[in-house]
Amino acid sequence: MPGEVYMFHEQDGECRIGKCMSQTSMRSLYELHIQNMLCDATLRLEDGGKVSVHRAILSACSPYFRSLFTTTLHSKEKRDIILPGITKDIMHSLLEYVYLRKISITMNNVTRLLSAADYLSILGVLQLCCDYLKSQLNPENCIGILMYSRDHFCTDLEKEAFTYVMRNFVKVSQQSLEILELDVEEIRDVIGSDELNVKSEELVWEFVLRWINYDAEKRKKHIVVLMGQIRLGLMDTQFFLEHVKEHPYVVGNEACRPIIIDTLRFLYDLEMITQRQGEVTTPEIARPRVPHEILFAIGGWSGGSPTNYIETYDTRADRWVKVEEVDRTGPRAYHGTAVVGYEIYVIGGFDGMDYFNSCRCFNAVNKTWREIAPMNARRCYVSVAVLNDVIYAMGGYDGHHRQNTAEKYDYRTNQWTMIAPMNAQRSDACATTLSGKIYITGGFNGQECMNTAEVYDPELNQWSLIPPMRSRRSGVSCVGYHGCLYVIGGFNGISRMCSGEKFNPTTNTWSPIPDMYNPRSNFAIEVIDDMIFTIGGFNGVTTIYHVECYDDKPNEWYEATDMNIYRSALSASVIMGLPNVRDYIHQHRDRLMEEKRQKLLALDAQRALQPHQQAVQDEN
Repeated sequence: MPGEVYMFHEQDGECRIGKCMSQTSMRSLYELHIQNMLCDATLRLEDGGKVSVHRAILSACSPYFRSLFTTTLHSKEKRDIILPGITKDIMHSLLEYVYLRKISITMNNVTRLLSAADYLSILGVLQLCCDYLKSQLNPENCIGILMYSRDHFCTDLEKEAFTYVMRNFVKVSQQSLEILELDVEEIRDVIGSDELNVKSEELVWEFVLRWINYDAEKRKKHIVVLMGQIRLGLMDTQFFLEHVKEHPYVVGNEACRPIIIDTLRFLYDLEMITQRQGEVTTPEIARPRVPHEILFAIGGWSGGSPTNYIETYDTRADRWVKVEEVDRTGPRAYHGTAVVGYEIYVIGGFDGMDYFNSCRCFNAVNKTWREIAPMNARRCYVSVAVLNDVIYAMGGYDGHHRQNTAEKYDYRTNQWTMIAPMNAQRSDACATTLSGKIYITGGFNGQECMNTAEVYDPELNQWSLIPPMRSRRSGVSCVGYHGCLYVIGGFNGISRMCSGEKFNPTTNTWSPIPDMYNPRSNFAIEVIDDMIFTIGGFNGVTTIYHVECYDDKPNEWYEATDMNIYRSALSASVIMGLPNVRDYIHQHRDRLMEEKRQKLLALDAQRALQPHQQAVQDEN
């Protein structure tokens, strides 16, 4: 929040000037400084102010003062110091930190504090100011913080601000005024980065126009340079033809012509790709950027048995990637997964013989598995949700009973604790978080598929029923999305469904959403790229590997690339901002077009065989 005050105050026993110095002693020294007693130096400030200090205290906290007060280059000791550029209020804040390890940082003083701390080498304050600016990053100020950090060589802050710009580019490009002040080289570096987080290149084009229009007469000549950084080959063909190729800035600049021709050639070749001879490489104008979110699909039921197979989804390349670091302790299905930080927790489940209360944890950075504390109950068909980094496991089947019990896990203590039981027994239900609460929907109670749903308030430790769904749903999936609870698919006791519905907590009502293309139960669901993805499952006849996604703006479902293997009873989780994200994305981004060509050729060959196969069947 702009203007928010950051208070830093070390607690008793945490004084870092020296372990032998107690907080009480430092308070006494600070009072002596205020009363100008036993001080042995004076600091003269820019606004005419002067303060008395203890040289030893300043030297212990600042290499600058240590060198100043201990150097032998002067004929006599330095006790009267002029500090240009530093005002009395800033010096007061710095001295409060030096003596008491306490400082108040706000948006009004943070840049002055940082500059002064940098000048005087008070590294603790420098770090606190950088941490404060990191916490205040938003679409309106991130560019300013990025430029400021570069000017002051705050490397970590610069990296954090740049990552923020990349990750939140759509909002930054639409809301920031500071970004419009950048020069063309800086804009080129931003939009040309592989890390730029955009679902479509159309958004980059629209930003380029916004930047040029800020000073059109001077900037329209830069359209050539900036078009070279946009992945024009990833644009919708119609959009390119209508909004890019025919734009006045492009038509009026002859230097744009080669870029237009290269893009048209690529788009034409894309339609005729199966007729190309030899291997087709993916040109720079169509190379996907690097995603900031990675979806992990873990375990499940495949080929008549459970699996420990893991694959990730690269949203930018629209490809599934196999992960080699599977859990060597064995497979599991009908489990739940939850993400805290860079770790995925795999909760409960079933391996074909045993119903698990055991839980495993995969660290996606170092790619290692470890066992964590077991739950209090065995839970197959478990429902799992995460709220404020606390994992909740609800209901499930222990091999004998469908359960209404629920428990929560704190990774800090590695401990599960029981919470209030639900109003109903539920296995094969689904849970999610929305607006600080946990919702659980549908399931099977041992007699029938359920249409009831309830919500848990962690502050009250209380479950409350909400209005029932329009359909009974077991093997269902649900997710919080744009302020509503979306419940999709499942088994109604007769058939697998492709229908879905959403619950609006404000109006306390359910309403239908469009049907999926594929009916499915026991599938995974996640929100990634601001869309709902449904993954795998069972369609009533067979296990499937189909994936589709829903966008509420056009209110439509779209088909996405299928997983590598058929599976149901899997679970999916999304990790944001992995430092090793490139380990989990499609590695051969220059071969994407060749992969597509081979797939289309295989489909053509399959279609060509179908009449022959039908003729053979007719003869038999």
